[in-house]
Amino acid sequence: MDSVVTQTRPVADERFDTARIAAAVDALAEKHAGREDLFRAATAQLLKAEMIAARATAQAVLLRDRHGRRCAERLCFVQDEIIRILFAAATRHLYHSPIPSGAERMAVVATGGYGRGLMAPESDIDLLFILPYKQTAWGEQVAEAILYCLWDMGLKVGHATRSVDESIRQARGDMTIRTAILETRFLTGDKPLYDELVERFDREVVQGTAAEFVTAKLAEREERHRRAGQSRYLVEPNVKDGKGGLRDLHTLFWIAKYVYRVRETDELLERGVFDAQEYRTFRRCADFLWSVRCNIHFFSGRAEERLSFDMQREIAIRLGYTSHPGMQDVERFMKHYFLVAKDVGDLTAILCAKLEDQQAKPAPVLSRMMARLRPSTVRRRVPDSDDFIVDNNRINLAAPDVFKHDPVNLIRIFRLAQKNNLAFHPDAMRTVTRSLKLVNTQLRDDPEANRLFMEILTSNDAEIVLRRMNETGVLGHFIRAFGKIVSMMQFNMYHHYTVDEHLLRCVGYLQEIERGGNDEFIVASDLMRKIRPEHRAVIYITTLLHDIAKGRPEDHSIAGAKVARRLCPRLGFSAADTELVAWLIEQHLTMSTVAQSRDLSDRKTIENFAAVVQSVEQMKLLTILTTADIRGVGPGVWNGWKAQLLRTLYYETEPVLTGGFSEVNRAKRIAAAQAEFRAAFTEWPEAELNSYVGRHYPAYWLKVELPRKIRQARFIRASEQAAHKLAINVGFDETRGVTELTIWAADHPWLLSIIAGACASAGANIVDAQIYTTTDGRALDTIAISREYDRDEDEARRATRIGEMIEDVLEGKLRLPEVVARRAAARGKARPFVVEPEVIINNQWSDRYTVIEVSGLDRPGLLYELTTAISKLNLNIASAHVATFGERARDVFYVTDLLGAQINAPTRQAAIKSALVHLLANDAAVAA
Repeated sequence: MDSVVTQTRPVADERFDTARIAAAVDALAEKHAGREDLFRAATAQLLKAEMIAARATAQAVLLRDRHGRRCAERLCFVQDEIIRILFAAATRHLYHSPIPSGAERMAVVATGGYGRGLMAPESDIDLLFILPYKQTAWGEQVAEAILYCLWDMGLKVGHATRSVDESIRQARGDMTIRTAILETRFLTGDKPLYDELVERFDREVVQGTAAEFVTAKLAEREERHRRAGQSRYLVEPNVKDGKGGLRDLHTLFWIAKYVYRVRETDELLERGVFDAQEYRTFRRCADFLWSVRCNIHFFSGRAEERLSFDMQREIAIRLGYTSHPGMQDVERFMKHYFLVAKDVGDLTAILCAKLEDQQAKPAPVLSRMMARLRPSTVRRRVPDSDDFIVDNNRINLAAPDVFKHDPVNLIRIFRLAQKNNLAFHPDAMRTVTRSLKLVNTQLRDDPEANRLFMEILTSNDAEIVLRRMNETGVLGHFIRAFGKIVSMMQFNMYHHYTVDEHLLRCVGYLQEIERGGNDEFIVASDLMRKIRPEHRAVIYITTLLHDIAKGRPEDHSIAGAKVARRLCPRLGFSAADTELVAWLIEQHLTMSTVAQSRDLSDRKTIENFAAVVQSVEQMKLLTILTTADIRGVGPGVWNGWKAQLLRTLYYETEPVLTGGFSEVNRAKRIAAAQAEFRAAFTEWPEAELNSYVGRHYPAYWLKVELPRKIRQARFIRASEQAAHKLAINVGFDETRGVTELTIWAADHPWLLSIIAGACASAGANIVDAQIYTTTDGRALDTIAISREYDRDEDEARRATRIGEMIEDVLEGKLRLPEVVARRAAARGKARPFVVEPEVIINNQWSDRYTVIEVSGLDRPGLLYELTTAISKLNLNIASAHVATFGERARDVFYVTDLLGAQINAPTRQAAIKSALVHLLANDAAVAA
């Protein structure tokens, strides 16, 4: 608890001229003598104006010196002075007591975050009014006068009024109150009263309860991380409550304050909790996070703690980051942010280790991994090594110089922990981090070190062990190309994690694929069992390296293949396997692109893909890699539809690669899919079922997953029984955060355009579409739109509105262009992303159709505008493949001219391209 002695006479300060403002308040008291209400209103007005001016100055200084902690201290000082002025006004002018009784005493104390002496621009203020005994009329009046004035100034104030006895009693029973009192700071009033609280809190609450407090605070931290998103590497992090954020630093200091009874952070150095370098890291992390948080508050004008995409670039510019080749300013800023978050995690581990050594808390609480193991105090040698011991079920060093004595131990420690199912002792990890200079060219080229690394990568719990290697810095030093992508974010909405975190998660999903038993990965798991045994290591190293060249000016797939060609021989791969790894990295996006944006029932698509993959073995490996890659992007990105598309592409291509022979040839697979449907769907008479099966083309049976086929069969039957010309079914996919509209209508050349227009008019953004026609001229389209409402009922109403609009347009009651134009005029704020518009027109991807691939910044109404423009260019759309990747839309249209022929004339192709690029670029300019 810090003490700040009240100034008896206000003094001038460049941050806030207290003397002048206090004199102005005195003058207002004289002017409005006898009129309390007018005096209070005038005081609130005066102080609000002064506070706004002081905040504007604080922001100007922050933009100039970029020093967040200094800004937070300055804002806190301003708030302190305002409260002191208000207390003086209340006790001198409003409720003056010439000879105060023993009960007419009060200490005004800052608590919580405000008690730390640091304040973000939009933070709440937490105050504690301490009274000697129970509440008195005088105490109540003074507290109310201060609070009402603060509220009138527009401030958010948390407050409590308690006696010292009551404070101590509540602190014993409530951990939140205990933490608040731990951080109290005297502001004004009766200092002896505050001193009594501090002395009794130390003696009656803190003593002997350190273990209880630490356990509670670390459990609280776990819960907070769970709510904010467990990973430290989420690309829209919460600066205050997220993993590696300010609250984690606060928790460290609360624990240190409680256990070591320190009052200032520099005392952590004197007590030996941190060494000089670690203490500098503590200060540097806090300074950086405060700079980010203060800028977020100033920029957003509210207590926003999430560093969302729409403000990341602005904060990067405010903090002085610039763009470099291959990395934008915002990506360099966010990389720095994630490196700081990692440092905060390291500091937490160091403090926990220190506490455990002193047995301030029970060992099993320290980590979830350790919680599973009963601690035993016996120390024993780790099997296969004299350099390491088992300490409390964790691997530790047998001697301080084990790394200097044999640098290979820097890799060996991780392999031995993995092999013997041991957790890592924080002291060992600390020593690893301090020994990184030993990871030099000699160690990187050491055959034993590389053999151990490949064992780590291809053994159980590889993701966990590699993450520890990454956190200590060993992984980035041992594979230097990996070091370049540590904490690197990509400024887009598609990737949920930093590049290194994505790669480690992909390795985890690859292990899940190999274990089998998860229906999400049924095809990939089956293929994993069928690849050649020597290619197991190939798929693991490819998965770890596939995005390793992100952030370079060159295409990351090509640059990544070059990295693999240099690295793999060192890791023990043959020339042929090295070339295979390089090929897989170079092609790692191909299968996903073809599956999601090409017509898989078009023979040419399959032949072209077969020409790229060259062999069944390479296609197996590419399918496994693609599955792990999509799953590792983030929650909701992998789904049954994408799994089915990959499966279809694989089995359509297999016969081409095997010269006509296929384990499951096409006709058999169609029959198998239909038989699977018949077996699962037994509700209808056989004649009706046979008739229904005959209505769908082969593509439907191959590309749609079984649960959806069953839902659609029920929906179509119900619609036809009710004699609906047009029917819409609404479903919700919570994993992907989308609402699905299934539309059953008579096929119509403009149907897709009308559906897209109706969605645009309702402000609904289409994220993907599955479009099928039946043999009897009906259309069955499934459109996924981004959710707008939390409640399913509200989403259902919006979907109904879209359905009514489609019906009205088809019946000629409504003109879509006018409705869409009105909606476009009212479109909200621009998005923070830039996507270069691209249009590719190609006759090589199909023998019958010209394929138009359009890529640009996604927005509501884009699909409608594209389909309308294509129709106005006198083109027929045979099929459309709609997909979004975060903020990027990639829509592919298979088209012919009005006579059903491909578009071959270069001038006609150029005109189509020009019109569509203009449409995309025009909107990008409007958005900017």
